[in-house]
Amino acid sequence: MKEMTKECLKGALAGESQACVKYLIFADKAEAEGFPQIARLFRAVAYAERVHAENHLKALNGNGTLDNLETAIKGENFEVEEMYPAYKAVAELQGEKQALRAFHYAIEAEKIHAALFAEAKESVKMGRDLDIGDIYICPTCGHTAVGKAPERCPICGVPGEKFKKF
Repeated sequence: MKEMTKECLKGALAGESQACVKYLIFADKAEAEGFPQIARLFRAVAYAERVHAENHLKALNGNGTLDNLETAIKGENFEVEEMYPAYKAVAELQGEKQALRAFHYAIEAEKIHAALFAEAKESVKMGRDLDIGDIYICPTCGHTAVGKAPERCPICGVPGEKFKKF
């Protein structure tokens, strides 16, 4: 694939992905405010944006699980090692406490995600699925725990019973 087309697909993937997530968050807000039909509209359009993102990703690489895990590991490590440290520096410089908290939450969770993806990659290399128990996600900071939820989130202190189970 030629580089300009590849960069266009990457930009389109980023935009569609962001729209999908944003619309899902907007849907939750609309529903909480008593607008269930608007929430439904946001969810429907979010699905369409996901379809667009999936088509762009397929055009970019169409890779299998092993390649997808390697891409995920690289993305998580980029966030931990480069992106969030730079963002945190800007937020510190400008005294933006809420942004600092959001960046801190993300970087701590991304470290765990990279490790989990690396473990999954090793399983795929051996030709087997990952032997993993329940996965619990903190609804405040994204901390990820495997097996059982902690009593309290080690990053933000949320009680373990509030974690979402996958």
